[in-house]
Amino acid sequence: MPDPRPDIRDRADCERLVRAFYGRALTDPVIGFIFTDVARLDLEAHVPRIAAFWETVLLGARSYSGGAFRPHAELNERVRLRAGHFQRWLALWEETVDELFEGERAELAKAHAQRVAQAFYARLRELERGDPAPVTVAGGLEIGELIVTHHGDEPPRSG
Repeated sequence: MPDPRPDIRDRADCERLVRAFYGRALTDPVIGFIFTDVARLDLEAHVPRIAAFWETVLLGARSYSGGAFRPHAELNERVRLRAGHFQRWLALWEETVDELFEGERAELAKAHAQRVAQAFYARLRELERGDPAPVTVAGGLEIGELIVTHHGDEPPRSG
């Protein structure tokens, strides 16, 4: 019987999770372009900051400071982030968590990502409408029209 996957224990686990996630996200045909073409993400600069975010959320380390929403709002000004983008981000995040970890903190990582995605999506829609009233996203996010793009050397998948 294979050894069970560990739970998320320390900063190194948070960084491992973040790196594995971005390994998927950067080449993803739905959201990869957001990271590579729009945000032009510097992965080596970004990973320590995002690992600190998750270390703070999951381990109470208080190593992250600053707001996580503003960069997403600025990104949304360049390319409209749709519900389906957030859903795809969540799917990749949950797949990565489940592949590497199991336990209470792993479940917290997935639950917190769901809350963040819903809150960010709702806040972005508020900004677009100029509506300061809170928006409730009931029953999850609806999939909008998304463009599937091709990145890297992998040939496009026929569907």
